[in-house]
Amino acid sequence: MERKEKKKKQKHQHPNEQTEKSTSDPSFKPSSDVKGLRFGTQFIVKSFTIRRAKPLELFRLLDPPNSNQHHHQVHHNKQPNPTNLPFPSTTAFLPTNFTILAHHAWHTLTLGLGTKKSKVLLFVFESESMKSAVDRIWPPEIPLGEVNRKLIRGLTGCEMARFKFRKGCITFYIYAVRRVGSSGFLCADDLRSILQSVVELKDFLDHTAMLALPSQRSISYSPPVAMAH
Repeated sequence: MERKEKKKKQKHQHPNEQTEKSTSDPSFKPSSDVKGLRFGTQFIVKSFTIRRAKPLELFRLLDPPNSNQHHHQVHHNKQPNPTNLPFPSTTAFLPTNFTILAHHAWHTLTLGLGTKKSKVLLFVFESESMKSAVDRIWPPEIPLGEVNRKLIRGLTGCEMARFKFRKGCITFYIYAVRRVGSSGFLCADDLRSILQSVVELKDFLDHTAMLALPSQRSISYSPPVAMAH
């Protein structure tokens, strides 16, 4: 009986409590041992591509707390200073237009048996200098099937902690990256904020197409407004 009660308490644990626990004691492993992306039986998904996101795209996607000032700047067509944007040591990859179209096509060809689950990757580095160094060697666009080998396994001399969240049709893979032998994680506050932002996101229904459009200002769908001429 006691074991059953413990399991129930774990299942009903508040998301914020789970996030705080995971960021306070993340499990770092060598990049060669950390879990990569999972594809299941959808082998064709491996050929779908993802692209590196711009800082503002990551900001709009996560919609972190205390973001009213940035939303005010965006609303008035003002480009915020990149150095003032949150998560400066984070690199994100979003689905490309090709991936969005391929998802829909595959779903249609298989009469609804195909997958519509897109993958979003976030790499939170221990410093901005480390992020800059890695960005120079990572490609701006890459097939999902090469992520494990080229991005994750390719970072030799590094350790990673992996977090995975399913949010409807989007699965978030978040990796905290540090040098082997490092103690703690310098950007723990950013990592905690990102994880909490993802936890608080509502499930995505059919908004993955929004992620593939660099000009899209919001992941929320707004119907076109009729204008009189």
